[in-house]
Amino acid sequence: MIKSGFYTRFFCKKYYNYIRTPKGSTKHKLAFKGATIMTNLTRYTAADLPALMERITRNSIGMDDYLDRIFNLHESSTNYPPYNLIQINNVESHLELALAGFKKGEVNVYTEYGKLFVEGQKADSESDRTFIHKGVASRSFKRAWTLSDDTEVREVTFEDGLLRIVLGKIVPEHHARKDYL
Repeated sequence: MIKSGFYTRFFCKKYYNYIRTPKGSTKHKLAFKGATIMTNLTRYTAADLPALMERITRNSIGMDDYLDRIFNLHESSTNYPPYNLIQINNVESHLELALAGFKKGEVNVYTEYGKLFVEGQKADSESDRTFIHKGVASRSFKRAWTLSDDTEVREVTFEDGLLRIVLGKIVPEHHARKDYL
């Protein structure tokens, strides 16, 4: 029997013709004997998001933290400083930030509550200068990225105005690849 759920309409739509049309073999008829086609499926749109979320949270236990992470992202409204996120392989990624004009002592990288924070505090020592054109933005900033539970910061380097953060996925020993021969 096909049970109702979030993905039921996709399942029923895909296999409706397969269940309905006889293939001629007894095995096929016995395998789907008693299967019911769901007709009371609800389609959710963006306007129905609060109702959907209420239904999900009512029928789930322990998902509050995950849902809060998804919907309470602390994304910054600026694009400063520019960054690259590079996936090296399945277990390693690099986050590179272009921090032109910053010194190593003016940058702070830390993790807290499952988030990676990068802060830059720039002192206003350039107030006595008169700029004809100022194209290098060297203002203070604070950026945050949400890390998954199985991601850790492995290495942080700052060289030539480029901050590189090596992120790694924690793979349990029983899931890690083991070569025996």
